[in-house]
Amino acid sequence: MLKETNELLKNVYKISDRTLELYNKAILDVEEEFKKYDEIRELNQTKVLHALQEERISDTHFTNSSGYGYGDIGRDSLDLVYARIFNTESALVRPHFVNGTHAIGAALMGNLRPNDTMLAITGKPYDTLHNIIGISGEENIGSLREYGVKYKQIDLLNGKVDFDKVKEALESDKSIKLVHLQRSTGYGWRNSFLVDELGEVISFVKAIRQDVLVFVDNCYGEFIDTKEPTDVGADLIAGSLIKNIGGGIAPTGGYIAGKKEYVEQAAYRLTIPGIGGECGSTFGVMRQLYQGLFLAPHIAMEAVKGAIFCARIMELAGFEVLPKYNEKRSDIIQAIKFNDKDKVINFCKGIQKGSPIDSFVECEPWDMPGYTDQVIMAAGAFVQGSSIELSADAPIRPPYIAYLQGGLTFDHAKIGILIALDKVFK
Repeated sequence: MLKETNELLKNVYKISDRTLELYNKAILDVEEEFKKYDEIRELNQTKVLHALQEERISDTHFTNSSGYGYGDIGRDSLDLVYARIFNTESALVRPHFVNGTHAIGAALMGNLRPNDTMLAITGKPYDTLHNIIGISGEENIGSLREYGVKYKQIDLLNGKVDFDKVKEALESDKSIKLVHLQRSTGYGWRNSFLVDELGEVISFVKAIRQDVLVFVDNCYGEFIDTKEPTDVGADLIAGSLIKNIGGGIAPTGGYIAGKKEYVEQAAYRLTIPGIGGECGSTFGVMRQLYQGLFLAPHIAMEAVKGAIFCARIMELAGFEVLPKYNEKRSDIIQAIKFNDKDKVINFCKGIQKGSPIDSFVECEPWDMPGYTDQVIMAAGAFVQGSSIELSADAPIRPPYIAYLQGGLTFDHAKIGILIALDKVFK
């Protein structure tokens, strides 16, 4: 770190010598790890560039449709670009998805019918899906459960899929229509699933039941590996445009990609049967969606570097982290276990203080819609709720784990983490 930068951090943000000493150690430790992800970034950048070129994208695709949105070539061509990137038959990329949960919900609801069973084999899905499935303990109006879709869950065994129980479930229950896999850690204490691990699980499932639809929640995982779940057999994936694949520029939206029949069924839940993806004006956001996609391989790796640095410096500070700084990653999330309510709250408040937007705001735990526990969320972002921008959130429940993600630039992520750690110390 430049002497001038060091002095600025000490004078402006009052960063302690203790924190800066840990920084100097951590930044040296992570250098080799950064090189590995630079190679992945280069491959994915080439993949995205080639897809844009093959679909002959020009500024005429930066459309501004209104009303029904019929014949929006920008929208329809972006679907084709995504399908190329994910190596799938079809894709549905829309600003009308309000978040990743909405895209996942459309994928599930579009492909499950009364008396079908959804089988989650990576444990309980992320909290915001509980209302969709109908397992939140509330009224669950409009949930899959209310529509007669059943739900089964197989918990992980030492952080891995329990193959024996999966085999038993698939062979004994012919009503299982869809197998759900969550790539990211979510609010769990486990490593995210590597794409090769997902491929092993998918092959295992298909060997038992070829008729089962395998769905992967791909949130936080795009462009972190050289492959995506659809490259290793996933029938359908979904994610958010204000996470990795939107490149920090997409103002909203989500995507679904996979086999044509399954994407079409999902489109019927986004709009209505008979219309699906044929309608939907795009409000002038197409340039941001294309440009965000182009930047996404680079931006996602900036976030990964922030997570790696966070893992190392927090471990040096005496906290348990997952994954470790030198473990292979499959998403942008870094979990830090504080075992202390005040410390986890102070860490999130520190991330908020280090944000470019709303840095003067002090975040507090609150009853956030879709979550069973109070949650504190630090998110001083240019796009509201954008997880590819530096943010941290934590459910207020033992063992008080904070989940850090994002960072449009590593430099910003680094500064935010230093401020957060110093706030924990103080």
